[in-house]
Amino acid sequence: MEKQKSRYRWIVFVSVLLTYLLMASQRTAPGLITNNLMEDFGLTTSEIGLLMSIQFFVYTSLQVPMGILADRFGPNFFLIIGATLTGFGTIIYSLGTHELILFFARILTGVGDATIWVNMMLILATWFQKKEFVRLVGFAGMTGSLGFLLATVPYSTWISLYGWRATFFSVGLLLCFCGVFLYFVLIKNTKHRFEEEPIINKEMVQRDKTLVIVRNVFSNRQSWALFFCHFGVVGGYVGFISSWAVPYMTDLYEMTSSEASQLIMLGLIGALIGAPLTSWLSSRLETIKKPYIVVHSTVLLSWCTFLLFKGHPSLVLLSILFFIIGYGYGASALSFAAVRQSFSVKENGIVSGFVNTGGFLSAVLLPIFYGYILEYFHGTTGNITDGYYYGFITPVIFSMMGIIGIIFYKESHIKLRTNR
Repeated sequence: MEKQKSRYRWIVFVSVLLTYLLMASQRTAPGLITNNLMEDFGLTTSEIGLLMSIQFFVYTSLQVPMGILADRFGPNFFLIIGATLTGFGTIIYSLGTHELILFFARILTGVGDATIWVNMMLILATWFQKKEFVRLVGFAGMTGSLGFLLATVPYSTWISLYGWRATFFSVGLLLCFCGVFLYFVLIKNTKHRFEEEPIINKEMVQRDKTLVIVRNVFSNRQSWALFFCHFGVVGGYVGFISSWAVPYMTDLYEMTSSEASQLIMLGLIGALIGAPLTSWLSSRLETIKKPYIVVHSTVLLSWCTFLLFKGHPSLVLLSILFFIIGYGYGASALSFAAVRQSFSVKENGIVSGFVNTGGFLSAVLLPIFYGYILEYFHGTTGNITDGYYYGFITPVIFSMMGIIGIIFYKESHIKLRTNR
């Protein structure tokens, strides 16, 4: 039986997405305990910014190498190891007694997290036909947003009831279990059910040398356009939510952490809607570029609104802005539909890793820049409100770079519609 026609492919799909759900939650969950860490470990705002961003730094730096390895050796092994490493990193984080242990744990989590997206894309390419890919990318993006949603009220409630250490320890155990479960689903059971096949596709049997492919990717205008395209919508949202969103609302709006996490959920709802809806619209309109331009423009306008209102919009407007910015993040799944459209199968892993690097490079940089701006204003003027206000200049600049990326993206005239 062929993999792409079997019912078993849906077991693979659900298993991989369940793992992604839990791994994605660990990108933003530490943002819920920012104040706890500052009190327990005596960390400064800049140190917190570095701690929150270090996972994204590791994740970002490993995207291209992971794309190369996945293209060469297949995605299954790396995804299993990644889930397990993320679990171990989360457990160590929960047991940390010194700030260096926290940093080590986040580095380990970042290494594990770096395996998920590129390998998940290649697994979907193995098990599903091309006409299903755009739709499934939207669902994959939605799953990541569900992971962020999990790291709001559910995690906040769990932390309130049992403490942050017990919460992170339990999630770490679940991730280790996912690693074992994926081994049975992707390797052991698959060997019994299906004959050995090429890792990705027969088209990949004749490969160019790795260095040649990498050079082509880095010198390709399309690659860089999609790199900056992803840079513009991912980092502003992920970087802010994972680090400074909760302190921002507790300081300026006098909310509790639980109340702030409830407001963040509006952004996550936007992301949940943005991934499948924008993918569906692209499929119906048979274009990626036009809806993506609208998304980028709207996200830029939203970040500019924070500056227009001196960093303190009304609660109603703040809710709307979070929803729109979250929608933009969900729609960023279009970057990988564009990769599939613009590049050959043998380059998909490397290009996907490169494009994903753009998105999470901005997620690395934003908490650091924002933290330094906050620390500067807190130290010189003592006015934290000004610190938050000027901090919003960072996502505005990032969004502008995203606009430039989508403008320079040259769309191929290929039919995108998933249902014929």
